[in-house]
Amino acid sequence: MFDAQCDLAAVVYEADQNPDWVLHDFATDLSAQGRRVVGMVQVGQCADSSLSGVLVHNGEKLSLAKNPAPAEHGCRLDLERLQNAAARIAGALEAGADLMIINRFGKRERAGKGLVYLIERALDADIPVVVAVADHRFTDWIEFANGMSVRLACDRETLGGWWRGLSNGNSTPHERPTICEILK
Repeated sequence: MFDAQCDLAAVVYEADQNPDWVLHDFATDLSAQGRRVVGMVQVGQCADSSLSGVLVHNGEKLSLAKNPAPAEHGCRLDLERLQNAAARIAGALEAGADLMIINRFGKRERAGKGLVYLIERALDADIPVVVAVADHRFTDWIEFANGMSVRLACDRETLGGWWRGLSNGNSTPHERPTICEILK
């Protein structure tokens, strides 16, 4: 799957950085330019049980946290809600997209579960994908992507530069061949 794909990017973030703001801002800008961006960015966190995702293609906010039992503290990811979000993203992807955003490459994705199938589906359809990857998970990410990924700093300027390089500023990314396609 990854051997001919050069349009896969990881926004690598440190513990004190917020990739969600970067990805959300980026998606908003691309949408304003008439691009079809699908996927999800994370909002909230497990620490206060506010973990949610916002579907970037329609702005819908979905809770992703299990409601804790009265004796529990914090939260756990509700896998049924995650799969519901994934199904909504898959449906939007089927309608066509210029870019897909995945909120995290986490434990589930590292194990081949979670939203991994969406990454594969988008790349198989020649749709560029950008994924937020924690710095401590980057080695796992590279293994998952067979080394075929661009590492981006967690800032809007770097992400925009990557996109301009893919899209040449005004065309869709695959109206011209990528360097991988040329060298293939």
